[in-house]
Amino acid sequence: MEIKRRNFQGALNILSFNRHFYVFGLIALSLIILSFLIFNWSTLFLWITILSFLYGLIMPLIVSAYVYDFSGYYNFDWLKNYNFKDAVGKQILNINAGFDETSFIIKNNFPKSELHVFDFYNAKQHTEPAIIRARKVSMVYPNTQQINSNSIPLKDNSVDLIFLLSAAHEIRSQEEKIQFLKECNRVCKPDANVIMIEHLRDFPNFVAFTIGFTHFFSKSTWKKAFQAAGFSTFTEQKFTPFMSIFNSRP
Repeated sequence: MEIKRRNFQGALNILSFNRHFYVFGLIALSLIILSFLIFNWSTLFLWITILSFLYGLIMPLIVSAYVYDFSGYYNFDWLKNYNFKDAVGKQILNINAGFDETSFIIKNNFPKSELHVFDFYNAKQHTEPAIIRARKVSMVYPNTQQINSNSIPLKDNSVDLIFLLSAAHEIRSQEEKIQFLKECNRVCKPDANVIMIEHLRDFPNFVAFTIGFTHFFSKSTWKKAFQAAGFSTFTEQKFTPFMSIFNSRP
């Protein structure tokens, strides 16, 4: 199945899923402007405040458009660097948090392989409003299974390749991350790969998302989680200044 994305779909998704931030931001900005009219604050302070609010509201959309709409993220050209083979009998997992824009693309890239799609979303544990909204509009790959993050219903040493694409950060607890990655390790064959793509809690993402960058985790946090889960390798390749591709093996 060929998936055609709308123009600026990535940026529009960010705007739609995080609209509560934009509503609150615009309300706060309106109140600040109103207070200036009432109390006659410094004009310089007013403009600094207005520009700061506009930066915080607009910059995430610009960066999201760059990353998700213009960088080739959904073309999967970045995957060619790893030279993964497609073959009959090869087992591939794509694990998401209820918002799935990649499973059909993965299947197009690996038509001979068997693709399993799992969704670890738990309404009690994963409470971000953005992911709740995203689930309502997400495409569902056929036979997608709902799972707990600490239990993948597959045999030990049975999987060749696992994709965790902009999803694992929805697991907020470090201990839950480790348990989830332990399950990934358990089902991996000795020569399997786990490909995780994430924004990081770093300076470029602070520039892009301001305080919103706290929704992501640092490279060291992810490295500790993978090591605690028993993975032997943890290598990073930058995909734009704002995203990292991590490749780990058991």
